[in-house]
This record gives sequence, structure tokens and C-alpha cells, in this order.
Amino acid sequence: MKYWYLIIGFGISFFTFSQNDSVNNIGYKRYFEDQFYMGITYNFVRNTPEGLLQRNLSYGLQAGIIKDIPLNKMGTRAIGIGLGLGLNTYYTNLAVSETSNGFNYELDDGRLNFKRSKLETHLLEVPLEFRWRNSTPYEYRFWRVYAGFKAAYVIGARSKLVTNDYKDGFYNTDVNNFQYGLTFNFGYNTFNIHTYYSLSDLFNNNALLDGAPIAIRPLRIGFIFYIL
Repeated sequence: MKYWYLIIGFGISFFTFSQNDSVNNIGYKRYFEDQFYMGITYNFVRNTPEGLLQRNLSYGLQAGIIKDIPLNKMGTRAIGIGLGLGLNTYYTNLAVSETSNGFNYELDDGRLNFKRSKLETHLLEVPLEFRWRNSTPYEYRFWRVYAGFKAAYVIGARSKLVTNDYKDGFYNTDVNNFQYGLTFNFGYNTFNIHTYYSLSDLFNNNALLDGAPIAIRPLRIGFIFYIL
């Protein structure tokens, strides 16, 4: 809960010290699209080792706030910088087990009585967007194209393995703490398509499969909703 308190406090600070509407020195009404956002995605795993397959529904959730900084007098171009939380799950046939020497990774070949394997990550995220829209100070329904970059710090990662014989769950420290990637959002009004392509590997160099690093890079596609 302390992370949600951080987001709420950050949002209050943003909205307290900013004006959503003001008049500049040439009489043009200036406005800001300070926004809360929420999103849901389907998470694909890319750049996977041979034989690694997705199973079940790998999903992602995100929520946070973004501060709008207009770049022109009309407010149709802007920079957005924010702070949020993300939760992402990845279901694959990659079985992870905890040993005295760290973590062991192997692909299910039918011998494990395998049911499912999940990796879940919790992230503190900082999105940075270049924003184009055809809005006005009086029009709240408009087209938008937001492209940018998102950096994230993993505040918790957990692996869970379920077989016909047992269940095992533990914190996985082989996940990269710092992750980043490109974002692209496109849509009209509240309803928008969201994509994220990671430029960093999901795991660090300690995660090995048959002696080689597991260089998975997530691709997330879904919807993002902006709320003024």
C-alpha cells in the first residue's frame, strides 16, 4: 500500500501546483491535460529460447498519473511525464525452481507433471510521452497520438510453479531490476490502443537455460484509458 500512497501524494502535488486553464500574455486560453491513466494488456514474450512457449493468459495492468507540459500556444503538442504502478504476468512452459545455489530453469518436456508456470512482476513506472492531439480548451473529445519511453524499477518479482504433485512460489531475484522500453498510444477520447516494446531483457545474466542467458523481451498490446 505504501506505493499507492506515493502515487496519490505525487498526484496531489501535481494538481495543487498546476492550473488546468490560464490565459497567456496574448490573450489565448492555455490549458493542460493533466490526467490519470489506467491500462490493461496482453503480454507477449519475444526473443525467446527455442522451445519456450506461452501458455494461459499473460496479462498486464497499469495505473498512474501524468503531468502535461504544453509545447505550443494552442496546446496541441505537449510533453507528458508521470509516475505509476504496473503489474505484469507471464505464463510459459519455463519451469523455475529454487535451489541452494540460486534458481534452476528448464523447459517442460512432459516429465514434470507440469500444469503451469508463472512469473509476476510489480513495477514502479515513469512514462515520458511526446503528445499530439487535436483538442481545444473547450473540447474534451479528441484524437490523440502519444509516443514515448517508459522506465521502470521492479519492486517485486515472484515465480510460481504448479505441477500435479506440488506447488511452489518464491521471490525471483534473477529478474532485471531496471527495465525500459518504447510506448505508443493512439485513440479517440477515453478509448486508446496501447503498445509497449521492451528494450531491456526480462531476466538478468544469472538466469541461464542450458548454459545460455534467457534473453526474453516483453511486448505488451492492449488498451489505455485517460481520465481528466
